[in-house]
Amino acid sequence: MTGATLPPIGCNGRGAQASSLERPVSLAEPPVEEQFRLVRESGAFDCFDRLPMPGQVDTYLRCIERFGLPVHTASWFYALGRDEALLADKLQLAAEVGARTHNIMLHWHDATGRPIGNDEVIDFYLRAYDEGMARGVEPAFEFHVNMWSEDPRRVAPVAEAVRRRGVPFHFTLDYSHAIFKIGNAQELAICGLTEDVASGRAVLDPFKPGNFVDQWLEMGIVRWLQVRSVAPNGPRNRWSLGDSGEAVAAVPEHSIFPYARGEPGRGILYPFTEPAPGEWHSPWDPGALACTREVVRKVLAYHCTHEESPLRWITTEMINLPDYAHNARFSLIGQNAAIARFVREQWAALAPA
Repeated sequence: MTGATLPPIGCNGRGAQASSLERPVSLAEPPVEEQFRLVRESGAFDCFDRLPMPGQVDTYLRCIERFGLPVHTASWFYALGRDEALLADKLQLAAEVGARTHNIMLHWHDATGRPIGNDEVIDFYLRAYDEGMARGVEPAFEFHVNMWSEDPRRVAPVAEAVRRRGVPFHFTLDYSHAIFKIGNAQELAICGLTEDVASGRAVLDPFKPGNFVDQWLEMGIVRWLQVRSVAPNGPRNRWSLGDSGEAVAAVPEHSIFPYARGEPGRGILYPFTEPAPGEWHSPWDPGALACTREVVRKVLAYHCTHEESPLRWITTEMINLPDYAHNARFSLIGQNAAIARFVREQWAALAPA
């Protein structure tokens, strides 16, 4: 025990809605005020996680005060050769609503479709660090599909190279992007993991020795834990047959999708609580959540027992994009709140009052 406290738990604004199908337009969302209200009324969260769009700052500030939900964290996506100038704008928006950390999803391919190298990732991180810290907003780079980190073997060398420059490397751990690949030959092949996983040189399973979660925790880089429940080799989202991957606007024009357009979304979400009949496209098994639960336990246990733990934020990530819960009929805010309560229960077991 170190006297550590549980970091504030936030809800991603995309998950602050009852059901995707309550919106008449695909991928549409409730108004900002309704998102804040739903997060507050759930009783499960300390803060709201979302980057305002231009023109929304005043609305966010009113909602922060009205609902008592600060914005500590905010995310955006970037492609090299397209979004360098956008970085400063998004950092400024984050600063204006009081966010302390800006989560950065940097695409695996640049705007021309060329895969980016580790040196380019490092340079972008250092630029984001300088521009962000000048505004009081630190960067954190996320582990995420379609991004440079889809291959988890890249994370450690990038982090080490940044730290050799005398700059801390802040990492956003959303391990759902690894768990769903376990046992899925097609997904392992996308980022070239097939042979290394088979040989044990790369370990995705959080229950096995040498796994990436343990490696990254011991490196002391996990700044932000994002929790999305997911199943190993779980079902793809056959209720979302639009563009695979992130929403179209989030992808470089020439990005190389892992699946053909028009196919089901990737299976990077599995309900945390059992859906009612007709709310989910696939059978539900509570045992499929074991890896998600184990990652939460590992991160909390490390934070509880290491004074130098860098963990500052936790958010829940049950959201409505195609690879996740787009067109699901269960309550997204209900699923997010259930995960938040699970996190609190695990912390209470580790650090009883």
